[in-house]
Amino acid sequence: MDYTKRIRDLREDHDKTQEEIARYLGTSQTMYARYERGANELPIRHLLALCVYYGVSSDYILGRTDNPKTNK
Repeated sequence: MDYTKRIRDLREDHDKTQEEIARYLGTSQTMYARYERGANELPIRHLLALCVYYGVSSDYILGRTDNPKTNK
């Protein structure tokens, strides 16, 4: 699974709109939609912010594991 599907699934599972997530990230809804479509790469600062927001690891968002919890 690639990160575009994972960030869309996380957003939908949390009943959030693209506008809400974009506002949290400090970007536009249009740019966030481009991340979900894969038209633009997700910046690392946004990846880290989404990890905090959803309480998941970067490996989970990047599709390197199916375990959403961070290993601490």
